[in-house]
Amino acid sequence: MVETMVHPSISQANALSAVDFRSDTVTSPTAFMLQAMVSSAVGDDVYGEDETTANLEKHIADLLGHEAGLFVASGTAGNQIAIRVHLTQPPHSVLCHARSHINQYEAGGIATLSQAMVQPVWPTQGPNLTLEDVKRGVVLWDDIHYAPTRVVALENTYGGTILPLKEVQSISEFARSKDIRVHCDGARLWNAVAAGAGSFREYGAAFDSISLCFSKGIGAPIGSVLVGSKAFIDRARWIRKSIGGGMRQTGVIAGAARAALDEVFPKLAATHEIAKDIEKHLHSLGLKTVLPVETNMIFIDLEEAGLENDWLVDEAKTAGIKLGYGGRIVIHHQISTEAVQKLKESLTRVMEKKAAGGYAKANQVQTNGGAYGRPKRT
Repeated sequence: MVETMVHPSISQANALSAVDFRSDTVTSPTAFMLQAMVSSAVGDDVYGEDETTANLEKHIADLLGHEAGLFVASGTAGNQIAIRVHLTQPPHSVLCHARSHINQYEAGGIATLSQAMVQPVWPTQGPNLTLEDVKRGVVLWDDIHYAPTRVVALENTYGGTILPLKEVQSISEFARSKDIRVHCDGARLWNAVAAGAGSFREYGAAFDSISLCFSKGIGAPIGSVLVGSKAFIDRARWIRKSIGGGMRQTGVIAGAARAALDEVFPKLAATHEIAKDIEKHLHSLGLKTVLPVETNMIFIDLEEAGLENDWLVDEAKTAGIKLGYGGRIVIHHQISTEAVQKLKESLTRVMEKKAAGGYAKANQVQTNGGAYGRPKRT
């Protein structure tokens, strides 16, 4: 393998990501990923001649027990291509979590690309949809006033919480009995598996298609893989091309994705432990979380605590670390021990200042953002 010298700009990026809690998308390539990029065999992927990409597609398909895979630019591309393939003739609709990425954060792609209606359903028994929620929202009848449900789209993980395998299997069994396809936005499915919620094969068997992202927790620079049956992927390849998603020598980025999977997946469980440690610190300060901390995400309940997100962001900036919107804290494999300690100290200072009346009274306390409030999410 070719020896790779890490460019100073990459080293600088690694240092910046070590203190960045905004998302797990902020990581930068490791030396192992860069080495894979410069040593990958490449060809024209539109012609199906990129060996590195083909090997990655096959590896992910095999991992999930599906027949074939397709490398795409992003998780959004994977989701939207999958929905477009599953939906063949209007009128039709997609049932999903009301705050799911596929509903709120993909620029209305289901409407524009698939000419479909979205049936958003609010969960009633926790953060994730249950079989009862799906049954409550599904449209099965042939009344011409309605758009029948043709796809159920589930997100796992959602806000860092795990959709249990048993629930997925129950929803899948019901949907398939009604000839409804089941798709998984598995951008962070890696985290659910790393947490011991089920195997890739077990989750894979419950879905007709799954999109898995490499640029979130796995830490690759670019890319996702969509898996399904051979016929499904053949059609998906066509749709990908029609929306400008065909790329040429993709082995350069597919190689980095495979290297990231091999290098970073074993580290995900450790990121979950860091998140739970931070949760304990929050509790020690009297703070609560909006959702259970089950993987690598923490959402501070700002409204309950009477906090403004800007207070957290400003205090973190003073300490040399980065926080994002809505009380969200995301742990990734490049977060440093020192940054975690600075985060804890920053949170403590915010609570001490608030108790001492150090903040001017806000006109309105910010509610949690992203998947739990104002429409911003990555």
